[in-house]
Amino acid sequence: MKILQIVPSISLVYGGPSQMVLGLSAALAQQGIEVTILTTNTNGDAGQPPLDVPLGVPIPQQGYHIIYFACSPFRRYKFSLSLLQWLGSHGPDYGLAHIHALFSPISTAAATVARYRNLPYILRPLGTLDPADLQKKRVLKQLYGNLLERPNLAGAAGVHFTTDQEAKISHRYGVKTHDLVIPLGVNLPDKLPPLGQTRKALGIPDNLPLVLFMSRIDPKKGLNFLLAAGENLINQGIKFHLVIAGSNPQDPVYEAQIKQQIADSSLASQTTITGFVQGEVKLGLLQDADLFVLPSYYENFGIAVAEAMAVGTPVVISEGVYIWPDVQQASAGWVTALEIEGLTHALEKAIADPSERQKRGENARKLVLNQYSWSAIAQQMIMNYQSLI
Repeated sequence: MKILQIVPSISLVYGGPSQMVLGLSAALAQQGIEVTILTTNTNGDAGQPPLDVPLGVPIPQQGYHIIYFACSPFRRYKFSLSLLQWLGSHGPDYGLAHIHALFSPISTAAATVARYRNLPYILRPLGTLDPADLQKKRVLKQLYGNLLERPNLAGAAGVHFTTDQEAKISHRYGVKTHDLVIPLGVNLPDKLPPLGQTRKALGIPDNLPLVLFMSRIDPKKGLNFLLAAGENLINQGIKFHLVIAGSNPQDPVYEAQIKQQIADSSLASQTTITGFVQGEVKLGLLQDADLFVLPSYYENFGIAVAEAMAVGTPVVISEGVYIWPDVQQASAGWVTALEIEGLTHALEKAIADPSERQKRGENARKLVLNQYSWSAIAQQMIMNYQSLI
């Protein structure tokens, strides 16, 4: 079976949704599937240099291949005529294309090319069909969606949602779709940094519970709730240290506002802002954290939540993170309504009870092993690929 994975970018700066394609491709390759990723060499905003990679040639990686194409003529929008030309010529040699992202010009165009070349394709919306997300640039998305994404949805062999809730609420422009609900996977690390090493490097005292927020610095992530809840905890005399790990090169103004808000608040002396982290620092923070917190307004999956649980860190999440039923059922953390009072209460309970944190952290790791391992998800994906082909 030959499968194409098409994604606008796999640069680390775009976080989990892009990196997921690499994990899926490696897991599929281990199951004997021939996988080729088509992507661009974009690496953030227009001011950043593109990825330094060979263009237009297959690059072997973990049993699969990646082909990078230059962004041209619209680099800002991760568009590539050469990628589309390659797809038009070589797409029919493959059994199916799995296209990641809607409302991205290259993904939209790729689905159109696949349809005209009679190549079956699956669309993964990445939360872009969530009614809350569609309110951003609402008029433009109405035009774009009805003119371009509606026929793509209608022609798709399947639409890949990562949770039941995402599938339930997603807007489809009046089109009836064949829905596939398959969660994302997590790479379980083979080796972790020494326990406490990252905490020590950041100067965080051993006797303070470490509360970690690791995600894009974006209004949808609910930082307004987290900062307000953190101040409430300080006013109650509860001691902890907050780490904000993440950035947003596409919205530096909002990122600067958050930093200033923290600097002007009672959280200033109890907060470390690291910026974007990766590699050993990322793993070290996930492991050293006593709690991982993500109070998003909406989150179609929440890959960072799963990554935290994979190393045994319990989570505090809002009901806007759509894997919350799994977390609640497995007692892998605390789930709260999207409100300051509820988040404050959940954090207060979790910080006050180390033994309960340990218990729920163990449950969290079991949840990932049982439901979010790439090997299990690859098997689900292959069965769906076979049925659609």
